[in-house]
Amino acid sequence: MDKILAPIKGRILEFAEEQQITKKLFFEKLNVSASNFRSQSLKSEVGSDVLAKISSTFPNINLVWLLTGKGEMLLSGEEKVINELTPCVSPESGLGVPYYDVDFSGGFNAIFNNQTLLPDHNIVFAPFKDAQLWCNVTGNSMAEKINHGDIIALKELTNWEENVLFGEIYAVVTDHIRTIKIIRKSNNEDNYRLVPINTNEFDENEVQKSSILNVFTVLGAIKKFF
Repeated sequence: MDKILAPIKGRILEFAEEQQITKKLFFEKLNVSASNFRSQSLKSEVGSDVLAKISSTFPNINLVWLLTGKGEMLLSGEEKVINELTPCVSPESGLGVPYYDVDFSGGFNAIFNNQTLLPDHNIVFAPFKDAQLWCNVTGNSMAEKINHGDIIALKELTNWEENVLFGEIYAVVTDHIRTIKIIRKSNNEDNYRLVPINTNEFDENEVQKSSILNVFTVLGAIKKFF
């Protein structure tokens, strides 16, 4: 379990006091023992899994305040919407989705096949919270939808031969290429058509299904913000 420094425990207690419920119920909601927050335990660490639980259970808490002590404790209604739609970086593995500073068309295989590699940090972004990882995009074959320099949120598509939706954007890994394209049916039932959005500069091509190693749903892309 990843750990972070103890001063956050004090802010958790401060937040608990603001809730209109008993501390007993507060800790029951988090499935955490209240004894971990008694005075003699405040110098110990708190797990990032607890932070993730706090974030999901109490969406009005300002994560920046919780992690750093900066800003206000609580978010207003408008701020909660902005918070959910504004990506941010978290150094803790219990919060957000891991980001790897590699290009999908370059070093992606090393990341996906080597679980010992550590991400640079995590990205917290509610619309793509179901992603498995973030990585970089190179090239403009999918502009203006996905542009060179963007980062993409990916989730592996299980049983892809059965679950591919034609006309949707996928990240495709074959035995010789890694590419992001729209998948469409081919006249050859053994192939898929890989279709770019930017057809002025890029041509579509076909790939044999038998050469495909993995298919990832592209949940979305955003401009790199860090």
